[in-house]
Amino acid sequence: MKKEIGTLLLLSAVLLSGCGTDKLATVTQGSGESPNKQVTTQPEQETDAKLIKASKNEEVKLYATKETKNGVKGVTLNINGSQRDFDWKYPGDTGTEPQVFYTDVTGDGKEEAVIIIQTGRGTGLDNFDIHVVNAQDLSEIKVQSYEGIVASQIESHVAKNKDDTLAITVKTQGKEYKFDYGFDPAPDYNQDELGFGGIVIYALENQKIKLNISGSVGVSPTYVCEFNVTYKFDSAKNEFVVNQIEVKPIEK
Repeated sequence: MKKEIGTLLLLSAVLLSGCGTDKLATVTQGSGESPNKQVTTQPEQETDAKLIKASKNEEVKLYATKETKNGVKGVTLNINGSQRDFDWKYPGDTGTEPQVFYTDVTGDGKEEAVIIIQTGRGTGLDNFDIHVVNAQDLSEIKVQSYEGIVASQIESHVAKNKDDTLAITVKTQGKEYKFDYGFDPAPDYNQDELGFGGIVIYALENQKIKLNISGSVGVSPTYVCEFNVTYKFDSAKNEFVVNQIEVKPIEK
């Protein structure tokens, strides 16, 4: 009788061990990944996180994992059952839901997850962040920031005309643009170049990443010029970089 009980206990332990193995599988990260950011495959019903948004056919799901009174401070991204935590921020009260896509933006024939999140909104303020994630290993692919673009690709100069208008010069990608703005919104404020950061809007069009940034004058600010940026994927750098910049003056 004791032998039979021992056999039953051993069999139960083996069965329980097998169930645990099926419950959680770990995908090995590349050498550049932090070990505390493992990618795991888990049954979706086990997560208590709040679903923020999913792609059209639900290949990509974005969950809030760290919520505060000021919004979401951490998320879990699930791509076809594999998931990873990121410290992306989402205020949650901007009036615009995050946009989640599953499409090929690198041109390698494989889909990536693209997430666009509005991070700020107000008078003269419209800010978005963009994240592109490799669907195979869940590593984030760098997208050149607007600050980097302004610093390396855009040169501007603002001068006051005698008739209380502004003379604006912009140089980018080997081209020079000159135009006047119809009035000086801040006559007592000296400004040598355009200001940036108030309008930073990302979009996805025909599998291309687009960025709209606006140059401003004055403290308020007043926007006088738009820069429409199209990105391309640099496979050598594994990064999205500027391909084309279109300059468009904003009429008074």
